[in-house]
Formats: sequence, C-alpha cells, structure tokens
Amino acid sequence: MGNLLSSLTKTIHTSVILTLLLFLGLFFGNGGFDFDGIFWSWLIRFIHVIVAIMWIGLLWYFNFVQIPSMPNIPDDQKPAITKVIAPKALFWFRWAAIATIITGLTTAHLNGYLLNALTLGIIEGSQKDTVIGIGMWLGIIMAYNVWMIIWPNQKIALGIVSANDDEKPLAARKAMLFSRTNTALSIPMLYAMVSAQNLY
Repeated sequence: MGNLLSSLTKTIHTSVILTLLLFLGLFFGNGGFDFDGIFWSWLIRFIHVIVAIMWIGLLWYFNFVQIPSMPNIPDDQKPAITKVIAPKALFWFRWAAIATIITGLTTAHLNGYLLNALTLGIIEGSQKDTVIGIGMWLGIIMAYNVWMIIWPNQKIALGIVSANDDEKPLAARKAMLFSRTNTALSIPMLYAMVSAQNLY
C-alpha cells in the first residue's frame, strides 16, 4: 500500500479505478440506465466539478498559504518556491481554469440553458438562468484574469521570461492583486453555481 501511495500517478490511477468500480457497482445494482443526453450531461458536470476543485483549490493555496508565507521564508530558501513549486502549481492552476470554463459551458449547452445563462435570463429565461449566468460570467472573468493577467505577470516575476529587475516586483504585485481579485470573486461565483441548483 505504501508503494502505491508513494507515487502520485499510481494514486490517481487507483482513484479512477475506485470511481469506475463504484460507478459499475451502482450501475448494475440499479438495473443500468441509458447512455443518453442525461448521462453525458452528468459526466461533463462531474469533470467540471473535478477541474473546478483543482482550480479554486490552487487559487486558495496561493492566497491562503504561499503568498502570506513568502515574507517568512529565508531568502536562500525562496528559490525552492519560485523555481520549483510555483511554476508547477501555476501549470495546473491555469489549465484547470480553462478546463473548468470549457466543461462548464459544455454542461450548460448539454442542459439547454447556455444562451439563457450567458444573457443572464434577460432575453428568455428564468431566475435560475440569471443566477447560473452570474456564476458563469464570474468564472469567465476569473479565467481571463488567470490567462491574460496573472500568468503573464507571474512569468516575469518568476524569471520564466526575461525582464529587468525593476519589472519583476511590479509584475509580482500585479499578479498578486489579480489573484486576490479572483479570490474575492470565487465565493460569490460558488454561491451562484450552488444556489442555482438548489434555491431557484
């Protein structure tokens, strides 16, 4: 067991296998079901939730753990964060963001409310469309911030792209401020997504 859990790849494979076994057990135990639009909608929504957890989890890691901890880390140890951990975390962060948007829009399309949600229910829709639409637009804004502002500035701050020494602290501050913006938007976004399923 220790050998299995010492490898992230093996751990993820184990998690997927356990999920498939659970799926198959419940599938056959329930007499099966059709692989129709409802199934595909569920599957895309399931993937949407997984990648969204990765995205928001990393956003909160940066804002609750890494950024506040950096002033307390001795200068000779900071390269471990800036050269190793942060670039890897930012890789998963930015791709989870785009995967969340793609799977979210696909889920809305498969369930027939994409246009109504994107127009906030104004053209033809319900209060549920308005609420889920607000959540979608907040997510889109946050993903834009990740790809167009946070990531380009982090590349400068971390030395991934060449820049002079004066540009690095400015880029780091800009990335931090937009990361904090996304943190501020994350709870309203999650509220809109969850309440649209249960309150409206």
